[in-house]
Amino acid sequence: MQHEAHAHDMHYGPEGPEGREGHEAHDAHTGHTGPGKVSWSMAAQATLHCLTGCAIGEVLGMVIGTALGWGNVQTMILAIILAFFFGYALTLRGVLKTGVGFRTAVRVALAADTLSIAVMELIDNGVLALWPGAMDAHLTDAMFWGVLAFALFAAFIITTPVNKWMIGRGKGHAVVHQYHH
Repeated sequence: MQHEAHAHDMHYGPEGPEGREGHEAHDAHTGHTGPGKVSWSMAAQATLHCLTGCAIGEVLGMVIGTALGWGNVQTMILAIILAFFFGYALTLRGVLKTGVGFRTAVRVALAADTLSIAVMELIDNGVLALWPGAMDAHLTDAMFWGVLAFALFAAFIITTPVNKWMIGRGKGHAVVHQYHH
């Protein structure tokens, strides 16, 4: 995945930001201006990473719930569970590729994605729940897909500043970065 090489461009180790020596050229490439500074592009890439897992889980949960004839509440709960699962799984996959142990990779994924996924799920499910008729739309209805697209877009827009704030403090997706180099 292309974003793995650049989405987590903060230099954080276990003790916090690394020394800045030798990183000036890298900083120019990534949009850094100093320790704790995070570009909107970097925050958007981290948010898009989480959004990918959330969207996979949301859609899969809705398809499964609909296929099983479940009600709205049960389907939404399944979609949320699967959104967290796939959000964590994408991060876990990237961290495991670096050769760390499973337990460490799970801790990194939890630290990197929990708040981001929670905000996304709150926003996108809130939009779906509050949009008149959205919860009654079927998977074959254009309204369902239109409202879902809008809900995911709204979740992206609202979660990006959250991720920017977290990465700037060495949290969220900044935790993942040390495993990508």
